[in-house]
Amino acid sequence: MELIFENKKSGNGGFISMKNHQEEIGRLTYTIVPELKKLIVSYVMVFPKFEGKGLGRTLVEKSVEFARKNGWSIKAHCSYAHAVLSRKTDVEDVFVA
Repeated sequence: MELIFENKKSGNGGFISMKNHQEEIGRLTYTIVPELKKLIVSYVMVFPKFEGKGLGRTLVEKSVEFARKNGWSIKAHCSYAHAVLSRKTDVEDVFVA
C-alpha cells in the first residue's frame, strides 16, 4: 500500500495526515513551541479498519523526520507516541523522555 503524507501546519500547531489513494488512514496532531525548539506530539490516531498494521508507528516516525528537519526536540504527550519513541533506539537526538 502506497502511503501519502501531508503536513498541515497552521501557526504553532497542525497535523500530519496519512492517506492511501482513496481515503485518510490516520493522523498525528502536534504543537510547536518555537522558543523551546520543541515539537509536542499531542495525539496519534489510526482509523479502526487500518489498525494493527504498524501505521501509527509510521506516523510517529514522520514526526521524528519533521523534528529533525527543523532542529527541534520531541516531547510526546500522547501515551502511544511516547511508548513508540521510548522503544526506538535511533531517536536519542530528538526524543525528550
